Amino acid sequence: MAARGSFVGVLLLALLLGAGGRALWVWLDRPIERVSVRGELQHVSADYLRSELAPLIQGQTWLSADLSRLRERAREVGWLAEVRISREWPDALTFDLVEQVPVARWNDARLLNPEGEPFAYKPVSPPADLPDLAGPSGSGAEVLGYHARLAAQLATQGVEVRQLRLEPRGAWRFQLDSGVWVMLGRNDRSARLGRLVAAWQRELGPLASHIRYIDLRYPNGVAVAWHGQTEPVENESPADS
Repeated sequence: MAARGSFVGVLLLALLLGAGGRALWVWLDRPIERVSVRGELQHVSADYLRSELAPLIQGQTWLSADLSRLRERAREVGWLAEVRISREWPDALTFDLVEQVPVARWNDARLLNPEGEPFAYKPVSPPADLPDLAGPSGSGAEVLGYHARLAAQLATQGVEVRQLRLEPRGAWRFQLDSGVWVMLGRNDRSARLGRLVAAWQRELGPLASHIRYIDLRYPNGVAVAWHGQTEPVENESPADS
C-alpha cells in the first residue's frame, strides 16, 4: 500500500512539473517583436536588411522558431554571404551577417563574389567600376579567373579589360577600355594574345580610337576592322569561332 502511495505521489509530482514546464514554455514562447542586425556593411544598409529579414520571422515565436531553417532562408537574401542567428531575451532575434564582396558584374543581372559565385544585388546599386563578365551557367569562377590573368597581361600595355565574354561553344571575346572588341576564339589563346601584344606595341595602340574590333582567330597575324569598314583587313577565314 505504501509503495502504491509513493508511486501516486511521484506521478502527481511529474504532472505538476509537466504542467509547470508547459506553462513556462507558453510564457516564454512569445511572438518575436524585434530583429537586430549586426555586421560590417559597406554596400547595403541595416534598414534594408531588416526589411528583407522581417518577413521571414512573421508569425513565428521566440522559442519555437527554427533557427537553422531561418538561416537558410536568410542566406537567399541578396548581398548575404553568411548568416548566424541567436535569440535575445525576451522576444528578439539577432542576425550576425557577413556581406558579399562584389568583384564583377555577371550576365547583366547578377554580381560575382571573389569565389566566382553569382548573387542577386537589386534593388541595391553595385559599385560602378566593376568589370562586366558573362558566361554559361556555372562558369563564373572560370571567367573570373581568366579575367584576372588577362587583365594582368594587358595592363603591361596600359589598357584595361572592360568586358569579358565566354560563349556557350567555348569561344572568348573581350572589350578594352578604348571600346575595341577582341575576338580571341577557343584555341591557342596564349599565342594569340602574344600576337595582339606585339601588334599593339608596333602600330595598333595609337590607332585604337579608329578600330572597331580585332580578330585573333587566324593562323598567323591579326585582322583589324576599322570604323567605317564592313570587313576586317584580312582575307583568310578565321581558324575557329
